[in-house]
Amino acid sequence: MSRRLMLGIFVIIFLISILPNRTYAESINVSVSAQAAVLMEQSSGRVLYGKREHEPLRIASITKIMTAILAIESGKMDDMVKVSSNAARTEGSSLYLRANEQIRLTDLVYGLMLRSGNDSAVAIAEHVGGSLDGFVYLMNEKAREIGMEHTVFSNPHGLDDHEEHYSSAYDMALLMQYAMTNEQFQKISRTKSHRVEQDGQLRVWKNKNRLLTQLYKYSTGGKTGFTKRANRTLVSTASKDGIELIAVTLNAPSDWHDHMNLFNQAFDMYKIETLLEEGILKKIHDDFYKNKVYAPYTFSYPLSEKEKEGLEKEITLYKPPTKEQMKNYQPPQPVGKVQFKINGETFAQVPLYMQMEKAPNKSKKNSSFWSRFKDTFFFTIGVKHRD
Repeated sequence: MSRRLMLGIFVIIFLISILPNRTYAESINVSVSAQAAVLMEQSSGRVLYGKREHEPLRIASITKIMTAILAIESGKMDDMVKVSSNAARTEGSSLYLRANEQIRLTDLVYGLMLRSGNDSAVAIAEHVGGSLDGFVYLMNEKAREIGMEHTVFSNPHGLDDHEEHYSSAYDMALLMQYAMTNEQFQKISRTKSHRVEQDGQLRVWKNKNRLLTQLYKYSTGGKTGFTKRANRTLVSTASKDGIELIAVTLNAPSDWHDHMNLFNQAFDMYKIETLLEEGILKKIHDDFYKNKVYAPYTFSYPLSEKEKEGLEKEITLYKPPTKEQMKNYQPPQPVGKVQFKINGETFAQVPLYMQMEKAPNKSKKNSSFWSRFKDTFFFTIGVKHRD
């Protein structure tokens, strides 16, 4: 995925995240076994279901999602990694790495995500971060960058060897949302088995994620976890009919069923709707703004049928300049915004920009979606600038 597209995604996520809590949402009615859970639509970041989703809890091996994405982003995936004795003797789930053997970082990441190798996690951390402490620092810096406000990492694997190692269901969904913008991470996450042939030895690692390998045909990947203190943890992704979902459960005795039930109801209830096309807005008739105001990107959002019935779109623009002001006038950028509301409550907004010379319309043909719900425009000319 290009950096430009990735930036666009996070602009959208930011614009949505700063808006107030949305009480209009039609609830997903699912009973889950998990102590904490969340279901997020991947492209928009919209939370479709939450249960104690901001509560900090132990997370076990879903920690390794962060370890994997940092390794991928390091640019060292083709490096040969020398396994330290410290990595080789790491307890718990293991790839059975040998001290001083050399193995490609890419293969270590596959072993990390598919077989949940704790020895692999330490080997990756030491190579990418220079030391365990150095890598943990990178983990926490990335967590802050993504916006994981209820998270502290103290190791690269999730073992219960530190008290200060926890996250929330929502934070882990944010992490998975970020990681899934990386094509290499996507490929590794959805891989069912991986073969490594080296020095006459064949290793085959099969994915522990039963949703992917056996149970759920719409599964696109994820990461399992378990320790005695955290119990069962799971992050998984699924895709159907253009909707991509992320589910997270913490301390869930029946996590496979929790995830399938959440996915199934969301797929039944929601569709991704294009609410605004990139390009010139044709329905602005003010002489100054006509055929000059444009949306910088296409905005889509998951909505239920009931929510679409109350959908409104409100366009707000700055007051046009007077004739005296026109000589050296430069329009503010952005020049306004489009707000999207359901039953009068704003749930998202997109900035609008203005070009001084007429440009060809870059937007695509209007979706027939607009003919299926209330399409209400409010033009407010003369908005005061707010710092």
